[in-house]
Amino acid sequence: MEPSVRLIPLGGLGEIGLNMMLIESGDDVIAVDCGLMFPDDELPGVDYVIPDFSYALAKRERFHGVVLTHGHEDHIGALPYLLKSAHVPVYATPLTRALLAEKLREHVLPVPADLRLMRPREPFTLGPFSIEAIRVTHSIADGMGLAIGTPAGTIVHTGDFKLDPSPLDGEPADTRRFAELGEQGVAVLCSDSTNVDRPGHTRSEIEVGGALAERFDRATGRIILATFASHIHRIQQVLTLAAARRRRVALLGRSMEKNVAIASELGYLRVPSGLLAPLEEMVALPPERQVILSTGSQGEPNSALALMAAGEHKYVQIARGDLVVISARVIPGHERTVGRVINALYRLGAEVLYEDNAFVHVSGHASQEDLKLMLKLTQPRYFVPVHGEYRHLLGHARLAAGMGFGPDRVLLVEDGTAIEVTPTTARLIPGYPTGRVLVDGTGIGDIGAVVLRDRQILSEDGVIAVALTFDKSGAVVAGPEIASRGVVYVKENEVLLEEMRAAVRAALAARDPAEPWDRDAVAARVRTAVRQFVNQRVQRKPIVLPIILEV
Repeated sequence: MEPSVRLIPLGGLGEIGLNMMLIESGDDVIAVDCGLMFPDDELPGVDYVIPDFSYALAKRERFHGVVLTHGHEDHIGALPYLLKSAHVPVYATPLTRALLAEKLREHVLPVPADLRLMRPREPFTLGPFSIEAIRVTHSIADGMGLAIGTPAGTIVHTGDFKLDPSPLDGEPADTRRFAELGEQGVAVLCSDSTNVDRPGHTRSEIEVGGALAERFDRATGRIILATFASHIHRIQQVLTLAAARRRRVALLGRSMEKNVAIASELGYLRVPSGLLAPLEEMVALPPERQVILSTGSQGEPNSALALMAAGEHKYVQIARGDLVVISARVIPGHERTVGRVINALYRLGAEVLYEDNAFVHVSGHASQEDLKLMLKLTQPRYFVPVHGEYRHLLGHARLAAGMGFGPDRVLLVEDGTAIEVTPTTARLIPGYPTGRVLVDGTGIGDIGAVVLRDRQILSEDGVIAVALTFDKSGAVVAGPEIASRGVVYVKENEVLLEEMRAAVRAALAARDPAEPWDRDAVAARVRTAVRQFVNQRVQRKPIVLPIILEV
C-alpha cells in the first residue's frame, strides 16, 4: 500500500485571513500557521474570528507542532486560543517568535508556550515530517516558505510571498533553493493567491523608498506617515529618510512602539541615535523638523490617524502645510472608513497622499509573473492555490492551467476539503470540521447566529422594553411602563408611547378570563401587540422585551 499524506485546510482557502493548514500522515499531524480574521459588518460586536481547531485537538496526542511562515496576525493571531487547549511546540524565525511572544503576554495560558527557533536552510524533524524554512520576501521581515518532507513526497508551502529582487535587508527570496527542490521532485505546491489579479511583477520595496524621498524633499511642513506597524522595512525607510533631512521622529500607536522596540532589539531595524523623540517633545520643534510615524492606515475609529483627522488628538492638530502619507493598501471592506479619514484631513488643510493618487506603497504579495515563476521553479506534480477568496483561488488555478497544468494536476479546494496525496495519485476528501469560531471578549465560540441576528436588529431597529406588574390573581397592578432605545425619541413621542400602552392594555384585556395565568403566554401576547403596533405606525421591527413581575 502506498504511503499517503493529507493536506487539510482549516482556514485561508475561501477568505482573506484565518490561515491554517494541517498536514497529516497516519495519525501524525502538524499545522502550518494559525491565523485569525478581523470581523466585518456582518459580525457586530465580535472581536476576532479564529479557525475551528476541533480536528487538530482530537489528534493532540500526535499533534507535533505548529510551524509559522511569518508574523502577521492572519497567520499567528489565533495561536493563543489554540495553545490554551493544546500544549504543542511552535516553530518560528526570530522576529516572528518575538512578535508572538509579545502577543502571548496578553493571554493566560495553562502552561508557558514552547516557542522554538527555526532558521532558513536548517532542517528539523517533527514526527514523520522534515521541515525546512526557505527565505521569501514579504511586507514583514523574516518571511518564510516551507519545504515539508512527508512519506508521500515533498510539499512546498510558499507562505505569503513576493520575489523582491532588491529587498531592503539584502535578503532576497531563495529562488535557488526552490529550484533545487523542483529538480529533486515536489509532490505538491501550495502557493499564495492574494495578488493573482495583478499582471506583471510586484514592484520592489526599495522603489517606495525612492518615491517617498521625493515627497520628503518637497515637504515644507510636518510629515505624518501612516503604515502597518508590522512593516519593518517601510518603517526603516521612513527613519532613514527623516534622519538624512534632520527631522526627528515620534511613534504613535502602541503596536508601532512595541514593534519598533522588538525589531531594533533583534537587529531587524537600525534606528539612528537621537532620532526618536516623545511626541510631546517633538511637537515643540518647528514643523519642518517633525515626522510622525503612526498606526491607523485602515481608518480604524480610535487609531492615532483617525483622532488627528477628527481634531481630537491630545498633541497633534492637523494644520495647513502638513503632508499626510497613507503608505498602505486599503484592506477590502475598509474603503469607507479610510475615505472618511482622507476627507477630514483635506478639510483641515493637509495634503494627503495614498495609493489612489500617489506611488506610496507596494504590495507584499506576488503578482502573476512571480506566481508563474514559482510554478516553474518548483515544477510540482500537483498544485493547490491557497490564501485568498474563491475568485483568487480560481484565478490562480486558471493561471496554472495556462502554463500547461492539466485539470488532474490543479486541485482547487476550500476550507474543510482535504487533499490526499500518494506518490502516484491525488484525491479530494470533503467533510472535515471547519467553521468560523467567534471571539467576543473572553467568550470563545459562544456567539452564534441567533445572537448575531439580535445584534443586527438592535443596530438597525432598536429595542423596546415593556414592564408590567401582576398580582397573584393575574390582574395588572402597575404598568405598562415603556422604555425605548433606537426606535423613537421618547421625549418627542409621548403620544405614540401612550397609544402603545393602550395597545398593550387592549391585548391583555382580550385574554380569556378562564385561561390560567401563565407568565410566558402573557409575555408573548405583549410582545406581539407591541410589534404589530410599531410595525403599523412607524414600519420598524425592533426587539421587544416584556418584563413581567409578580407580587
